[in-house]
Amino acid sequence: MYRYYTRGVCAKSILIDIEDDVLLDVVFEGGCTGNLIAIKGLVEGKNIDDIIDALEDIPCRGRSTSCPDQLANALKIYKKYAK
Repeated sequence: MYRYYTRGVCAKSILIDIEDDVLLDVVFEGGCTGNLIAIKGLVEGKNIDDIIDALEDIPCRGRSTSCPDQLANALKIYKKYAK
């Protein structure tokens, strides 16, 4: 499992488990519980490139980022450094 420390959002970190470019598990620590459970259900089992395309650049409450955007950032960093 890989931990990504978020910036500019309510969730403090995101734990992700990836195998063969498929997101197997995601856990947000902190944040809006209902929304993050929904995101988890929508992205688990999906290819990380598809998730990045769907979630990057989503804003939240006037901020330039959001928990979904931070997940996309985490996946981009994973692709660049952890693969």
